[in-house]
Amino acid sequence: MTKKMFFLLALMLLASPFLFAQTPGAPAAAADSHWAIVISAGISMAFASGLCALAQGKAVAGASEALARNPAATGAIRFALVLGLVLIESLALYTLVIIILKVQ
Repeated sequence: MTKKMFFLLALMLLASPFLFAQTPGAPAAAADSHWAIVISAGISMAFASGLCALAQGKAVAGASEALARNPAATGAIRFALVLGLVLIESLALYTLVIIILKVQ
């Protein structure tokens, strides 16, 4: 398994200059590929939103379980939950900002 992963990594590193090569002085090709940027932006936002939803669900489930086990620590658990939810949500917001800047 490790040899396969190293082979895949080496293949990606060797192939990347050829895959991302650009013809010099061809700005028309960049204008034609705007649709690809929009589609990839939508896919990346979908991934970020989906993973944020999964992480938030897991965080709320863990906090609910912790509150059920130890009701005396409600304040500390609630603070940790809100802080965690804010940091999780910031991932989606950062992705949205990057997408807005890239699509323009």
